[in-house]
Amino acid sequence: MNPTTLRHLWSTIEQTQAQTLLSLSQTDLAHCLLTQVEQYNPLTPDEYNHLSVYISLRIALIRDLAHSRLNPQLA
Repeated sequence: MNPTTLRHLWSTIEQTQAQTLLSLSQTDLAHCLLTQVEQYNPLTPDEYNHLSVYISLRIALIRDLAHSRLNPQLA
């Protein structure tokens, strides 16, 4: 997984509405983010799998960031 793909993923997370990040199931959230990243840069099957695991391991962080955007006084 290259740094450009990771930067694009985190940029996508920041641009996605916080409510969307919080309301989707873990599977749907990972799929949504992967789809958005692939629109920017097509991924090989191996890259797709690695990015999927990367996202899955960071779902709690992604949701915490989204929650802090909804409640900035708690951040």
